[in-house]
Amino acid sequence: MPRRDDIQSILIIGAGPIIIGQACEFDYSGAQACKALKAEGYRVILVNSNPATIMTDPGMADATYIEPITPATVARIIEAERPDALLPTMGGQTALNTALALDKDGTLQTFGVEMIGARPDSIEKAEDRELFRVAMEKIGLQCARARTVSNFEDALDALDFVGLPVIIRPSFTLGGEGGGVAYNRSEFEEIVRNGLRLSPVSEVLIEESILGWKEFEMEVVRDTADNCIIVCSIENVDPMGVHTGDSITVAPALTLTDKEYQALRDASLAVLREIGVDTGGSNVQFAVCPDSGRIIIIEMNPRVSRSSALASKATGFPIAKIAAKLAVGYTLDELANDITGVTPASFEPTIDYVVTKIPRFTFEKFPGSEAKLSTSMKSVGEAMAVGRSFEESLQKALRSMETGLNGLDEIDMPAPDSALGGDPLRGWLGEFVPFRILRIAQAIRSGMALDELQRITSWDMWFLERMAAIIDAEATVRDAGIPQDPDALQWLKSMGFSDARLAYITGVPQADITAARHAGGVRPVFKRIDTCAAEFASETAYMYSTYEPVRGAECEAAPADRKKVVILGGGPNRIGQGIEFDYCCVHACYALSEAGYETIMINCNPETVSTDYDTSDRLYFEPLTDEDVIEVIQRESANGTMHGAVVQLGGQTPLKIAAGLEAAGIPILGTSPDAIDLAEDRERFQQLVEQLELKQPENGIAHSADEARQIVERVGLPVVIRPSYVLGGRAMEVVHQLGDLERYMRDAVVVSGDNPVLIDSFLSNAIEVDVDALCDGSDVYIGGIMEHIEEAGIHSGDSACSLPPQTLSDALLGEIRRQTEALARALGVVGLMNVQFAIKDDVIYLLEVNPRGSRTVPFVAKATGVPLAKIAARVMAGEALSGFGLQPVHLDHVAVKEAVFPFARFPGVDVVLGPEMKSTGEVMGIDRDFGRAFAKSQLGAGVDLPLSGTVFVSVRDEDKQAFIDICRALVDIGFSVIATGGTTKALNEAGVSAIRVNKVMEGRPHAVDEMLSGGIQLVFNTAKGAGAITDSFSLRHTALTNKIPYYTTVSGSRAAVQAIAALQRDMLGVRTLQDFIADIAG
Repeated sequence: MPRRDDIQSILIIGAGPIIIGQACEFDYSGAQACKALKAEGYRVILVNSNPATIMTDPGMADATYIEPITPATVARIIEAERPDALLPTMGGQTALNTALALDKDGTLQTFGVEMIGARPDSIEKAEDRELFRVAMEKIGLQCARARTVSNFEDALDALDFVGLPVIIRPSFTLGGEGGGVAYNRSEFEEIVRNGLRLSPVSEVLIEESILGWKEFEMEVVRDTADNCIIVCSIENVDPMGVHTGDSITVAPALTLTDKEYQALRDASLAVLREIGVDTGGSNVQFAVCPDSGRIIIIEMNPRVSRSSALASKATGFPIAKIAAKLAVGYTLDELANDITGVTPASFEPTIDYVVTKIPRFTFEKFPGSEAKLSTSMKSVGEAMAVGRSFEESLQKALRSMETGLNGLDEIDMPAPDSALGGDPLRGWLGEFVPFRILRIAQAIRSGMALDELQRITSWDMWFLERMAAIIDAEATVRDAGIPQDPDALQWLKSMGFSDARLAYITGVPQADITAARHAGGVRPVFKRIDTCAAEFASETAYMYSTYEPVRGAECEAAPADRKKVVILGGGPNRIGQGIEFDYCCVHACYALSEAGYETIMINCNPETVSTDYDTSDRLYFEPLTDEDVIEVIQRESANGTMHGAVVQLGGQTPLKIAAGLEAAGIPILGTSPDAIDLAEDRERFQQLVEQLELKQPENGIAHSADEARQIVERVGLPVVIRPSYVLGGRAMEVVHQLGDLERYMRDAVVVSGDNPVLIDSFLSNAIEVDVDALCDGSDVYIGGIMEHIEEAGIHSGDSACSLPPQTLSDALLGEIRRQTEALARALGVVGLMNVQFAIKDDVIYLLEVNPRGSRTVPFVAKATGVPLAKIAARVMAGEALSGFGLQPVHLDHVAVKEAVFPFARFPGVDVVLGPEMKSTGEVMGIDRDFGRAFAKSQLGAGVDLPLSGTVFVSVRDEDKQAFIDICRALVDIGFSVIATGGTTKALNEAGVSAIRVNKVMEGRPHAVDEMLSGGIQLVFNTAKGAGAITDSFSLRHTALTNKIPYYTTVSGSRAAVQAIAALQRDMLGVRTLQDFIADIAG
C-alpha cells in the first residue's frame, strides 16, 4: 500500500545523550528517518537533547527541539506542534519509554496523536518480561525457566524455584543495566536490589542460567502486508554470560547448519507476528544449547537497535530508512534497494564476506571498578571489519581497536603456582574480561589442546580452529622469516596479517616488509558491499579491502576521474573521543561534496553517520592504520587528482597516522602536522608562548621522580601532573600533598627519558574558558567563548559550560579574543582550533591549544547557528574565510552543555570529578536565561532537581565562604539545610540557619543514614586531597544509588540553586532551535 495521506506531520523522539548501551547508532537511525520522511513530503518534528548529533542540525527536521526527553517536555511539544503521528522506534529505549508514558497518561489521546512504527501493546508485550514469556509459550517457543518479581521478598522465593546460578534482568532498562549473573546468595541479593531500583517499573526477571550456550541474533524487517525478511544473522563468538553489546560478534552466523538456521529464521518471523510489530526493524535474540540443540528465546527489541546499525553496515541494507518508510504505509516490494538500484527492498540481503565486530572498553577511566564483563553492558564503542575469511576479518577488527593491537598480540600468562594447587590457567581463561580472545590465543600458543580450551571457555570449536590457524602461520613466519615468494606472502596477507604484525614477529622494520610486498606486487583488492553477493551491479561505492589467497583477484574499486578529498574518521567511540568528532567528519563530507570535490570517507565505526553509504561519495570500511589508509589512497590516486587528506577532525586517531601519510607523499589539508605537533610538544610550545608574551601556569617537565620533586618545590603545591601526549586526560591527577606525588610517580605512570611527565601549578578556584575558532592562515573568526561552570581542574569534557559566558567582563573577553587570534596566526592554523584558558583574579593563563576539531564544535554550532565544521572543511581545502561573510554573533539566549556519566554501571567507582575524563556524552539546555537553560541541561542529563526539601552540605574550608551565599539563597526559596560540624558553624555564624549532622566517621546516625531514610533531597559536597575524598566517598555513592542530585563543585552548586529558583518560578517552556537561530540573524 502506498504512503499514507491522512497524516501530514510526524514527531520523532531521539535517544538523548550518548550513554553505555545507547550510543551514536541512534543518531544514524534518527538522521536516516528524518531524511526519509522529509523526502516523502511530511513535516518532521524532532526532539533530542544531544547537540553532538547530525539529526539535530537545523536543516534535518522542519522543527528541531533540543529539549530534555521527559514525558512532560515532550507533552508540551505535542501541545505546541499538534503532530498527527509519533514515531518512537528510532530513539532506543529512551524514546520507547517516553512514548509509552505519553500513551499511558493520556497525552496522545488528548491531542489525537497516533503512534506509528510500533503499537503501545506491542512494545509492552516485548519489553515486559512476563507478558513476553506468555506470548512465546503460546507460539511454542521456550524461554528460560524464570519468575518476574517486583519486590525483594518475592525475589528470594523465585531463587528457590529457579536455582543458582541465576541471571537477573530488570524490565525496561537499557543495555542490561542493573542486571547480572549471581553465583551465590549474597551476589543475588545485591544485584536484585540494584535491579529493582534501576528498573523504571521496579520489576526484575529471575531466570535460569544458560551460561556457555551459543548466542545468535536475527535482524528482521516486517511490513503491513506481512512481508518479512531477515536482513542479517549475527553470531556471538562469546557464549551466553556476556552482554551481546560486549561480545565479539560475526555476521553472517558461521557455525549453524542450514537446518538450525532455518529453525531460527522461522522462530524470528513467528515472534514478530505474535508480538505484533507491524512495520519496521526488530532484533530477536536466541540461545542454542551446543550439546542438545535446544533453542531458547532470550528477548526481542521492537525497535531499531545497536544490532540494526551493525546489520545495516554489514549488509548495506539501510534498516532505519526502510523502517521509517514502512511506518508511513509503504510495503517492502514498493521500495527500491538504493545500493543496486534495480532490486526491491523485499530481496533478502546475501553477503559473500565475513564481518567481525569487537567492542571497545575504557575500564582504565574508572579506578576501583573491576574489568569484568557480565550481562550488564560496559563497552563504550565498537569497531567493525570486513574480510573474505574469518581470519582476515578478525585481524582487521583487532587492529581497528585503537588500543595498540596489531592482531592476536602476545600477553603474559599466569605462572604455575604450586601453593595454589598447580595450574591457575583454567580460572584465568574462564574469566569474562575485555579482550579475553588474547588470553585464549596465548593458551593456544602455549600448546594447550583445543578440546580442553573449548571445555573451559565454551567457545565454538570452529572459532578456536581458525585462531589456531593464525597462530600456526605466525609460528612459521617466526621460524622461516618473511617468505620471498610473492604467492606465499599473498597467502599470509589473506590471513589478515598487517605489515606491522609481521614486522613484530620477525623483528624486521615495517618499512622493509611493505617495500618487499610492493616489489612482489602483493596489494589488496577492493570489493563492494552490495547486498546481493555481486549478483547485480552495484551503484554505490561502499567498499572493503581484501587479500584473496591467490594473486590477481578482481578489484571493484573503479576510482573516478575527479578531484578528490579523503576524510579520515575517528574509529571506535571511547571516552575522550566520541560522536562530536564524527559530527565534524560528516560535515566535512557534506561541505566538500557541495564544493564539487569527490569525498572519500575511511572509518571503521559501524554506529556512526560517517559510515552511512550516502554521507560521502565513496566509503571505505577500513582500520585507521597507516598501512590500510595508504593502500586506499594509493588505489584512489590511480585516477583523477588527489587533492589531499583531512586529518584534523577525527580526534587523535587520524593525527597518529598523519606523519605516515606525509612520508608516503600524501598531501595533508589544513594545519600542518608539524604545527599540531608543536602545540602538543611542551618545550616547543613554551617558546611560542614566550614569544607571544602570554602567561602559562608555572610548570616543568620531569624525566625522573627526582626531577618531579624539584619542580614541585619550585612551583609549589597543588600541581596538575600528567604524561605528555594524551587525549581525554588519561592518567592525569591534581596532587595536593607530597605523599600523593610519590604514589603517582610509583603507580600511575612509568616515567622515563622518552616518556616525561608534565607538571603545572594548579590554579585553585580559577574559571576555565574554552574558545573555538576558525582560521585560514591569516584571518581568524571566533566561533564561541564558553565559560565552564566547574572550576579549572575538572576535565573540560566533563565540565558543564555556558555560551555566552555569564561572569566575564567585556575587557576580559576582548583580551581572550586577542590572545586566541595571536595563537591561531602564530601556529599557522588552517581550519579549526580550540584554546583553553584559566582566569584567576582577572589574570588570563593559557592552559592548552589544540589546532584541530574539538568536542565543543557541534555545541557551539547549534547555539550560534554558524556551521563551524562545514566552513572549516572548505577552508582546509583552500578557500578564504572572507568568502563566508561571517559576523560576530550576539546571542539573546543562553545555551548550557552538561556532561552525562556512566557511574551507575560501575558500582564502587567514586563520582567525584577530576582532570581525567569520565563522561560518555552530553546534553544541551537552551533558554532565555542561565537559570532555565541550566535546569534544562540537568533534566536532559537525568538529574531531577527538587523544588523543596532538605539540602545536605559538607564542604572543605576554602569553600565555606562561597557556600554561605549559596545556602542563604536556598533558605530564601524554602529549603532547610543540614550540614557537617565545621560547615554548620560557618553557616550559623553568618546568620544562615543549619542543623548539624554527623560525618560518616563521626558515628551514627550520620549523613548517609539520613539520605537512606529519605531525609535529604540534594547534596553539596566538596573535598580535596585523596584522604578527604575517600572519607566522603560513601556520601556521593549513596546519593548516586538513591538518585539524589549531588554537586561536587562550588560553581556547580551555585548553578543548581539558580536552576531550582527558575523551576519554582514557572514551568519550563519549549522552543525550536530554528526560532532561537532566527532571533540571532534578526
